[in-house]
Amino acid sequence: MNSMNEVEELRPVGETTQFIVIKLGDEQYGIDIKYIDNIVRMQHITRVPKVDDYLKGVINLRGEVIPVMSIRIKMGLERDVETKSSRIIILKLEQQGTIGVIVDEVREVVTLENDRIEKVAYDSKDENANFLCGVGKSDGGLISLLDLNSVVLESV
Repeated sequence: MNSMNEVEELRPVGETTQFIVIKLGDEQYGIDIKYIDNIVRMQHITRVPKVDDYLKGVINLRGEVIPVMSIRIKMGLERDVETKSSRIIILKLEQQGTIGVIVDEVREVVTLENDRIEKVAYDSKDENANFLCGVGKSDGGLISLLDLNSVVLESV
């Protein structure tokens, strides 16, 4: 039993998680940094026929073909408008594999203490809330934390 207690004592008291803060429209969202493989500028996306509207197509990144989706369309927001700030974030997810998501802008990296993250209750009436896993309190206000598995589910 002692070894178990010793392990607990070695853990830092205020565990933290790092998030990349992105913008979609006027809203700020956080993506857990552990899922992010790469962030690339917008590039030509090759359309793929007969796929859902939110799947924009595929890109070729260093020889790897990666599907790209629009989080905006998936969440029921207005269509993406490409600007010089638009980026494709390449995510590596355990079950879905590699996928790119289009975001309006990558803002910053924030480190949130886990006790400053409020869990979001599941609400079957609010579809967008189902894409969130929590809300983080940061100096810049509140950041809605994306549940990437819900966002990309069914898309790969």
